[in-house]
Amino acid sequence: MSTATIFARIQELATISEDSHCLTRTFGSMAFIRATQLISGWMREAGLITYIDNIGNVRGRLVSKNPHARTLVLGSHFDTVTNAGRFDGPLGILMALDAVIGITIDLPFHIEVVAFCDEEGVRYHTTYLGSKVLAGTFDPQLLALKDAAGITLEEAIHLIGGCTDQLKNDSIPAAAWLGYFEIHIEQGPVLYEKHIPAAIVTAIAGQQRSQLVFKGMAGHAGTVPMEMRQDALCCAAACIVAIEQWALQHREHVVATVGTLQVVHGASNVIPGEVSCSLDLRSADAAMLKQGYQELSQLLSAICTNRNIRLEWHPVQETAPVHCDPLLSGLLEKAIQSTHIQTVKLVSGAGHDAVAISTIAPVCMLFVRCFKGISHHPLEDVEADDIEAALQIARNFILQLI
Repeated sequence: MSTATIFARIQELATISEDSHCLTRTFGSMAFIRATQLISGWMREAGLITYIDNIGNVRGRLVSKNPHARTLVLGSHFDTVTNAGRFDGPLGILMALDAVIGITIDLPFHIEVVAFCDEEGVRYHTTYLGSKVLAGTFDPQLLALKDAAGITLEEAIHLIGGCTDQLKNDSIPAAAWLGYFEIHIEQGPVLYEKHIPAAIVTAIAGQQRSQLVFKGMAGHAGTVPMEMRQDALCCAAACIVAIEQWALQHREHVVATVGTLQVVHGASNVIPGEVSCSLDLRSADAAMLKQGYQELSQLLSAICTNRNIRLEWHPVQETAPVHCDPLLSGLLEKAIQSTHIQTVKLVSGAGHDAVAISTIAPVCMLFVRCFKGISHHPLEDVEADDIEAALQIARNFILQLI
């Protein structure tokens, strides 16, 4: 498969969307189902034993003749955020497929290419559904989650033809894993600025996602004096700025983002009485995440107390930092060196399916340069020369495992 074919297939996948105006492909949608069928066809064409498991992962297996073989898993995800770019996820799937097609020798291990069904977590607001099933760590309590239309995750799985009672049987047992290798666009500007096509990922930042609720008192915009107001929105605004200032003070170790803001019963002539916002805190240092939670909690509580606003802090999701396997990463570094590309090591601030897999198997990742570091946006782009360089690295890496 040539880079031209990879580009053509990425474009074909990008036309499969639940929104006619932009690329959006979330778990369980009709666009999702069409994508699974397209990807499974490509896997069968590559000669892999192919099937769609009960959560919706598309899986293609190259079987070794070794009766005691373990499994090397290659893959990425095919779900997207809303108004997405074309390369986030699908590039890793198609490059993994290309690397397998190029193997012409008997391997002492199995290879399984996996297109994961839900890494972004857009529909049910929880990430890594597919990779958790593969790792055997899927929590059955997640089946009760509801989307915006009130459809549970269990119902959605049944609608795509899956059986929730069989999810536990779709995992690869711990003893059967050789490792996990994921290729992904960097989603950041470092490689673009350095003019380097690929880099080793040393770690994946941990995340703390929370929902903050500010409760004051709604009132008439024309009759309540300024000094007597309990304006929840003004308080939230002060807290958002404080979060940014705190993160700037610790910029070497952490990033913090407020990405959503809702004014409950908002109106132009009403003093906001209740406001909620999200807080996304990330660091590759677990101690820094803990410190961040404690310091921000104290900081925001003081602001709210001063403004006579009650603050509720609801944790939504927490994932620990993941450190990539030194042995696999060392082999990946040798593969890069064999192509005479400068070795660059990066920490990923974005989450990946490798996070879920790391609980059961050694993981490593290769970043590929993307245009200006832009991701989760229609301008997302990758150059053909960078794809070719990364493919050569991937092939060399696999051969070193023999």
